[in-house]
Amino acid sequence: MGIEFLELSAERSVARMPAEGNRQPVGFVHGGAYCVIAETLGSVSANIHAGPGRYAVGVDLNATHTRSITSGWVTAECTALHLGRSMTVHEIVCRDDEGRRASTIRITNFVKDR
Repeated sequence: MGIEFLELSAERSVARMPAEGNRQPVGFVHGGAYCVIAETLGSVSANIHAGPGRYAVGVDLNATHTRSITSGWVTAECTALHLGRSMTVHEIVCRDDEGRRASTIRITNFVKDR
């Protein structure tokens, strides 16, 4: 996938991935690729929030794709909507090189004790 992490925290995380190698046959970045970068960021952020002796697992992922990206980079910004004791919710916005929103994903993670 070629994901590069730029910033990681429970509240806000940022990563990017190239369009090259992540496109469907017609040339657009695959919707599943947006979901991969989003679930990666949301899960890492949730596990940072969980802290030592705890871990987070994804229980729901919802994606809406609104624009196609065909070249350059997909930049994903993950923002916490809820950081609770047993559940986290993050919104991930994927944008093209011009800053235009291409996909909006929400992930819910369940936080458990080890």
